[in-house]
Amino acid sequence: VGWNNGGVVDMKSLLSGTTSEAAGTPALVVPAGYRDLDEQGVKQYIAEHPRLASLMGKAPVESWTCHEVGDGNINFVYIVEAPGSHGVVVKQARPYVRCVGESWPLTLNRMRREASALREEFAVCPEHTPEVYVYDEKMSVMAMQYLRPPHTIARKLLYTGSTPDFFGPHVAEFLAKTIFMTSRLASANDEAFRKLASENANTEMCALTEQVIFTEPYIVASNNRWTTPQLDADAAELREDVALHAGIAALKRKFVEANEALLHGDLHTGSFMLDLEHQTTYAIDPEFAFYGPMGFDIGAVISNLLICFFSQDGWEQVTGEDRSKSREFLLEAVKAVWDGFSSRFVELWKQREAERKAAGEAHVPASDAYMRKYMRELRADALGFSGAKMVRRIVGIAHNADLEEIQDADARAKCERCVLALGRRLVTNARDVVADDDENGVDALVAAASALRG
Repeated sequence: VGWNNGGVVDMKSLLSGTTSEAAGTPALVVPAGYRDLDEQGVKQYIAEHPRLASLMGKAPVESWTCHEVGDGNINFVYIVEAPGSHGVVVKQARPYVRCVGESWPLTLNRMRREASALREEFAVCPEHTPEVYVYDEKMSVMAMQYLRPPHTIARKLLYTGSTPDFFGPHVAEFLAKTIFMTSRLASANDEAFRKLASENANTEMCALTEQVIFTEPYIVASNNRWTTPQLDADAAELREDVALHAGIAALKRKFVEANEALLHGDLHTGSFMLDLEHQTTYAIDPEFAFYGPMGFDIGAVISNLLICFFSQDGWEQVTGEDRSKSREFLLEAVKAVWDGFSSRFVELWKQREAERKAAGEAHVPASDAYMRKYMRELRADALGFSGAKMVRRIVGIAHNADLEEIQDADARAKCERCVLALGRRLVTNARDVVADDDENGVDALVAAASALRG
C-alpha cells in the first residue's frame, strides 16, 4: 500500500499497483493472452465458449446483439442477446480505471475476487444471487446471468417513492444465508475456515475502505466534500469530537481484525436489483468482498435505508409530493432487515448445531443464552458500522444519489444534518441508541430516526 506525504493512502497507487516514488509498488503486469474486448469481440468470445454459446440458443451469431452498458468508473459491462434466448452479461476488468484511461492502471485481481464471491454467495443463496457461468482469469472476464428488465437498481426505486414490501425480507434472507454459511459457526473445521479467509483476502480494496470510511471523514482530507456552506460547521465538529474518534477507532479495529464471514463489502441499495412485477431481488457487484466482521454488511444496508428515509423530507419539499408512505415503508424495511436476519441466522445456527450433534462431532454446543448474547453484540456492531457509513456518505468522497439529486441545497442540507446526527450517535456508542438488554430488535433505532425529523 502506498502512502503519500500527508500520511494517508495514495488512492491512485493503492488501486493500481503502479510504480510511484512515494508508494514504491511494482507496475501492473497484464497476463499473457489478455486482450481488451469490444462489442464484436464479446460476441466472438461467447461463440468460442460452448457453455456460453449454448445459452444463446440456436440463433446464428449474426443475429446476436451486444451493447456496452457499464455506467460505473471501473469495468466494462456488455449485454448480449439473441432471439429466443435469455441473454448473457459479460463483464471485463480492464487493467486501468475506465473513467480515466490507461494513465491510471488498476489491478485485474478485482474480477477474480468478484467472481469468487458471487459463486460462494450463489452456492448458499441462489434465489438472490446471479449465477456466474464462466470466469476467465487470463482475460479477466466474467460471464453471468442477465437480469433482464424490468429488473432495476433498488436505490432509485426507493428514493423516488416505490415501496416494495418484499425488499426487506429478501435482503434479510440474503444476509443471513451468506453470512452464516460462510462463518466459522457453519464451517466444517477451523482449518477450512482459515483457508477460505486467506484465499478471499482483498487487501487493496480493504485498505481503500479503511481510508474512506474510517479515516478521512474525521480529518482534513482532499477527498472529502459536503454541502457547503450549509454543513461547514458540522464537518468541522466531526474533526474535533474526541468521543466520536474513539468510536470510529474501535470500529476500524473491528473491521481490520475480525475475520468472521465472507462479506459483500460494499452492500447498499445500489447493490440490489429488483423486479417489482415478479418480486425478485438480486445482490450484485461484490468487488469489495472479503472476510470481515458480520455487522459491516448488515450496517451498510441499514444505513442506506435510513439515509433514504431522511431524504424523503427533501424530496417532499422539492416535488410537493406526500412522502409519508415512503417514510413509513423505509423504517419498516429497517426493522424487516434486522428482525428477518436475526431470526433466520439463529434458525440456521440451530440447524447446524443439530447436524454437529447427529454427526457426533467433538463440539461444545451453543446454548440459547450464548446465542442471545452473540446476537446482541452483533446488533451493536451492525449499528456502529451503520453510523460510520452514514457519516461518510455526507462528508466523505462518495455520496448517495438519494440526497445528491436534491437540487435545493438548503433542503438537502437539512436532511443531511439528520443523517449526520444519527450517524454520530451510532459511531460514538450504538448501545446508547439500542441498549443491550433491549428485546425489541431495532425499534429504538427507528424511534431515534423519527425523532430527528422534529
